[in-house]
Amino acid sequence: MTDVVVIGAGIVGAACAYYASAAGLSVTVVDRGPLAGGTTSAGEGNLLLSDKEPGPELELALRSNRLWLELDVGPVELEPKGGLIVAATAAGMSSVEDMVAGQRAAGVTVTVTRDPTEYEPRLRPDLAGGAYYPQDLQVQPMLATARMLRAAPGLTVHYGHTVTAIETHHSRVVAVRTDRQRIPTGAVVNAAGVWAGSVAGLAGVPLPIAPRRGFVLVTEPLPPLVRHKVYAADYVANVASGDAGLQASAVVESTPAGTMLIGASRERVGFDRTFALPVLRRLAAQAVTLFPFLATVRLLRAYRGFRPYSPDHLPVIGADPRVPGLFHACGHEGAGIGLAPVTGELIARELTGKPAELDLTPFRPERFA
Repeated sequence: MTDVVVIGAGIVGAACAYYASAAGLSVTVVDRGPLAGGTTSAGEGNLLLSDKEPGPELELALRSNRLWLELDVGPVELEPKGGLIVAATAAGMSSVEDMVAGQRAAGVTVTVTRDPTEYEPRLRPDLAGGAYYPQDLQVQPMLATARMLRAAPGLTVHYGHTVTAIETHHSRVVAVRTDRQRIPTGAVVNAAGVWAGSVAGLAGVPLPIAPRRGFVLVTEPLPPLVRHKVYAADYVANVASGDAGLQASAVVESTPAGTMLIGASRERVGFDRTFALPVLRRLAAQAVTLFPFLATVRLLRAYRGFRPYSPDHLPVIGADPRVPGLFHACGHEGAGIGLAPVTGELIARELTGKPAELDLTPFRPERFA
């Protein structure tokens, strides 16, 4: 018997396991694949406030930003990189300034600039302006996942175990079945990422989480030419878009290894893993538009992953009243790495009957019903 079974060994599942264990619960983590084998392994490790419009998700991100800085699990390559949004036109800059005003009111530190090259000298010189966010961070997501699982006291982890059923008695969770064993438990945390809808279905409840595919280009190693995470202003609109078709906008950043990462695309095409060359070309062209020097830089590779998309662009966090003992921690789309600690903290508080420090109403699973 274990107090909690967490389904999913990505970074959100690891955070739920870490905080639940720290709260004194016995926790078993189950994943059909390896550590961080899904969305986490395809993430860039961004912990962003800059791309969050004022509202419930920004409140989550502010709390999670503080938790990342307090996290004591060993080195996770946490880097205070800072983020820079840039606008090509006066209209785009006006939209940035409107968003900045709301973010400042919520507690975000941000500086507006009419000359983004003062932060990134290699940007094209004719941009209308930008906004700099010193609180934006970056982490190595797979390392952070491993560190949290290792730091969780008394944790049991089963990799390569596929969950086949969530057993209930009088509608209450009593066990999890995998293809290898039955695990008696009174609580299940659904942290299955893009497969969270299927896991919820095992308990007999609908949850409209869908995969949203994205690509990232990786350059050859270079000297440190880009200092921050830099992205075009339309990236924020793309994140918030409900369009199933392709959304793409330039996002450029360096890594400690010297390679540069170029994104970001979004499209709902199911689990189609095809490498779409038109998308890759579009990302490359948009990056060169921002940083002209990239035109002569070679690409080493590209990779893709699937973000867990929620119809209202808010994660699903908390107890499911339709099945007592079922909790959800999913639907973060591209913000799961940044929001992992606050999600784990909130789930742990619900599991132990403690009041949440944030209003969970916007994130409740039953809102889709």
